[in-house]
Amino acid sequence: MTPASLSRRTLISASLLSGAGAVLLSSCSSAKGKNEQAPTQMFTWVSSESDRAQWQAFVDAVRETDPSFNLDFSGPSYNDYYTKAKTRMTASDAPGILTTQAARTKELVGIMAPLDDLIKKHGVDTSVFNSAMIKGMTVDGKIYALPYDAEPCVMFYNRQSFTAAGLTEPTTGYTYEQFLSDMKALTADGKVGIAVKPNLMDNAPGAFAYANGATALDDKGKLSLTSSTFVSSIQKAFDLASVNGYAKAPSASDGDEVAQGAFTSGQAASIIDGPWMYATFAEQLGENLGVCVIPSDSGQAIGVIQGSGFGIGKNCPDKDAAFKNIMKLVSPDVIGKVARTRGTVPSIISQIDGWAEGKPAGNVDAIKFLLDRGTALVTPTNWNQIVTSFTQYCPEGYRGSRTAADILKDLQESAG
Repeated sequence: MTPASLSRRTLISASLLSGAGAVLLSSCSSAKGKNEQAPTQMFTWVSSESDRAQWQAFVDAVRETDPSFNLDFSGPSYNDYYTKAKTRMTASDAPGILTTQAARTKELVGIMAPLDDLIKKHGVDTSVFNSAMIKGMTVDGKIYALPYDAEPCVMFYNRQSFTAAGLTEPTTGYTYEQFLSDMKALTADGKVGIAVKPNLMDNAPGAFAYANGATALDDKGKLSLTSSTFVSSIQKAFDLASVNGYAKAPSASDGDEVAQGAFTSGQAASIIDGPWMYATFAEQLGENLGVCVIPSDSGQAIGVIQGSGFGIGKNCPDKDAAFKNIMKLVSPDVIGKVARTRGTVPSIISQIDGWAEGKPAGNVDAIKFLLDRGTALVTPTNWNQIVTSFTQYCPEGYRGSRTAADILKDLQESAG
């Protein structure tokens, strides 16, 4: 998950797993000079109390059937995580378990151990997990983490605003043409149809691109920001503000909360974001919160799915013990319980009912549709540089002073 309710996901510093108790300790004790506790320690991002609560939810869920389960977890903020992980996980006292987003798994393969042999040894059926997430956790044919969530980007909308404008609520077949018509009807009296952020992903630009079949990397794993579909989709997002006036151009310095606040306050009738924002938006809008698929040219959107998972450090002295703990963290029962208590869309589709509890059927249908028709967000190792540059330059696109083709050409060339 970029990280859960902050606009991606974040993690902790408390204590979590020991599940196999004495077995784990004895299995590590033979590795002299190594961190014997590594299989019961996890390095992750810890950006907020919400992150701590999320990881504690995993531990508590495991402990319901295994009271001795324990895991110590710690780490920096999400923004520092991928840089610091490369140092922390190579230390002699490194934790045995670490987390990674599917989108950024490539960045960490140098410090992670492939799980394929352990998956085979313990008979783990990876087909129970969302296939896009398994693909995202796979690098050069090897699986490096098992996912705990699968979060497709969606369009949130204010149901009351749609009703007041005499509009039919969007279904799973939402065309871009219909979307523009709706945005026009919703833009009036100082209010706009949609709120946009200065981001590439978790926002209109990237979501439009993936919905229409574009991806950040081509079939050969090379950056493809200048493909015709990617460029035209980003331009459509820019045009919402620069041509149609259905959105307000963001500033590069805007945090996500600016657009999110416009949506929850009623100044914007919709916003594109991740499901991790569902609970936050529902607190403000209640039953007026609607969820639909991303609008696309064909009306059959392809979902862009993000999520995170648990992997094993390359230097862990007892990878088997660490893997047994990961198996507990991603068991269907635990994934389902965390989906209920924390609102994460589960990586195991059979547990979707846990997330769906108390939510309108239409909102759940949109998530299921995008999960079934989703593709993983797989990115190059310099992705952070690319998205940072997009944030810097996209306001010019929304104001109409630069085209998407111009901006993306610069990003493609500077990324190398």
